[in-house]
Amino acid sequence: MIGFEKAGKINTRNVVDIVLRVSVERKINHIVFPSASGWTASLFKGVDKNLVCVTHAYGFAEKGKNEMSEEKRKELTDSGIKVLTTTHVLSGAERGLSRKFGGIYPVEIVANTLRMFGQGVKVATEIAIMALDAGLIPYGEKIISLGGTEEGVDTAIIVIPSHAATILETKIIEILCKPVDF
Repeated sequence: MIGFEKAGKINTRNVVDIVLRVSVERKINHIVFPSASGWTASLFKGVDKNLVCVTHAYGFAEKGKNEMSEEKRKELTDSGIKVLTTTHVLSGAERGLSRKFGGIYPVEIVANTLRMFGQGVKVATEIAIMALDAGLIPYGEKIISLGGTEEGVDTAIIVIPSHAATILETKIIEILCKPVDF
């Protein structure tokens, strides 16, 4: 595992380089990554892999709105990148209940347990499951999934995601890189 001194966007290009190298070396053809604005996704243009960009859900930053412009979404899909916008599997409705009534719910416990390894590991695991549930990656195969802390990406894992309905069958095979100070 490669450990980055600090979390955040400053690691994005290094993470993308690591992911592309490892995907070739290990013959992993599916790469899932988060991108709210499309900046991180743009770094994957021209890569000959099954690329899935997972955005924030509508309403994440502002009710009824999405942070990725329609122009950027079209630019990415025209370049062969699949763009997925859906409810976040490790928050979604459960976060709405905990905000309203207090307490913590089972899915939030899973999310917070993954955060013990860093925000990027949580995000990478979550979006891999979301991409599988959307049918954008195959079931039962190793993929590389990326995550980050606020902007950009700073984490990459090899994972065999399971569906949200069988979330505890998800297998994190290897952490390729992540911040050591998070």
